[in-house]
Amino acid sequence: MKNLFLSAALVLAFAANAVTVNQIRTSENTTVNYQEKEYKVIEQGDIAPAVLKSAVDKYAGYALVNAYVAQDGSDYKFVLTKDGKDITAYFKNSGEFIKEETA
Repeated sequence: MKNLFLSAALVLAFAANAVTVNQIRTSENTTVNYQEKEYKVIEQGDIAPAVLKSAVDKYAGYALVNAYVAQDGSDYKFVLTKDGKDITAYFKNSGEFIKEETA
């Protein structure tokens, strides 16, 4: 009987000292503010050679409708047409393709 009480006391002592971990879930809301760039109209002769080469290589057979450059000069926007379908293509000033949108 004495051993039973001693065993129960030891179990309670270990249980009291046991570390319990509560899992806490936190949710994180990330807000991204994207400010649309402003572009100004430019002539075909004002397009950087690297950008022009990339655009011609990627869009062979398309006709240039309008060309724009970002106010900060970081990228170019081209409105192109082929078979009655207009697209808008974006390129970095280094000539790297960014994205394409269907107009």
